[in-house]
Amino acid sequence: MRVTVSRKAHFNAAHRLYRKDWTFEKNQAVFGKCNNPNYHGHNYELIVSVTGEIDPETGYVMDLGELAAIIQREVEERLDHKNLNLDVPEFENLNPTAEHIAVVIWDKLRKEIATNKDLEVVLYETPRNFVTYNGK
Repeated sequence: MRVTVSRKAHFNAAHRLYRKDWTFEKNQAVFGKCNNPNYHGHNYELIVSVTGEIDPETGYVMDLGELAAIIQREVEERLDHKNLNLDVPEFENLNPTAEHIAVVIWDKLRKEIATNKDLEVVLYETPRNFVTYNGK
């Protein structure tokens, strides 16, 4: 019997979407106002889901307190109130699109969660724009 447990989290971060190897004009044409040289921010909402067998001793798929601590350490402390382009090493050469942010978060969490469990992250950049990534 496989069950999914989920935890919500929140962080605020600024970023600029642009490619260093493109001209300003091409960046503007592709990324529009998200190419603002002075950056812009989002109130990101994150849902982390872990799927696995229920442990017969604890009744848990995963202790949600442990999951909360992992998210706090690996996501919130690293990304909250940061400029993703300037403050987060993973984005030094990676455009911090919602897609890339979700993959970076998944990679950080994957290292902390047992490999016999499936992991999925859903990252809301706005209430209407979100990305889902499950490692596939």
